[in-house]
Amino acid sequence: MADLLNSFREPRTFRPKKTTPVGSKGLTLKRHIEATLGSGNIRDAVRLPVGEDLFEWLAVNTVDFYNAVSVLFGTLDEYCTVHSCSLMTAGSKYEYLWADPKYKKPVRLPAPAYISALFDWLEVQLDDPNIFPHQYGVPFPPNFLDVVKVIFKRLFRVYAHMYHSHFKNVCSLGAEAHLNTCFKHFMAFAQMFDLIDQKELAPLQQLIEQMVR
Repeated sequence: MADLLNSFREPRTFRPKKTTPVGSKGLTLKRHIEATLGSGNIRDAVRLPVGEDLFEWLAVNTVDFYNAVSVLFGTLDEYCTVHSCSLMTAGSKYEYLWADPKYKKPVRLPAPAYISALFDWLEVQLDDPNIFPHQYGVPFPPNFLDVVKVIFKRLFRVYAHMYHSHFKNVCSLGAEAHLNTCFKHFMAFAQMFDLIDQKELAPLQQLIEQMVR
């Protein structure tokens, strides 16, 4: 446990944005996302474009959602510390334990250490061309949808922690509108493609019902 904590003493707060996967096709899909988001209809923005491949659409959006969450959490480094957030929680009823192939037994971590571990794990997935192909036409693995679902579940936990533990901090930074917009887009996409189990949404259920109708 001590070794695990020591490995997260200085988490990387601001991380370089991940590039769009699947080559030039990914850039085309990314431009589609930006154009439809500007229309103001969130359902149109997340719907699979006609004639496009589902896995390519999931891949491009997964990278975008990770980049958005990473930037948002990076603004909270002075507020989310091992002292102020000694556990990774979403309110008083929900605590998240960390597990990955290296640490198979779930362990308690301070929130910043948990999120740093989460981002490190996620970047390994995104950087692996066998999971997220870097060139158009390279096939996705058979378990790609399962990997995406785990990613979305874990990114949701970062949102849940930010809303429950740091919303006042977000407001003090004048970033609440940006947080709400990013979360609304994230949840609309997750619901469109059934990427997060309903039970996982409990910490923010009321907010979700208000935002995404």
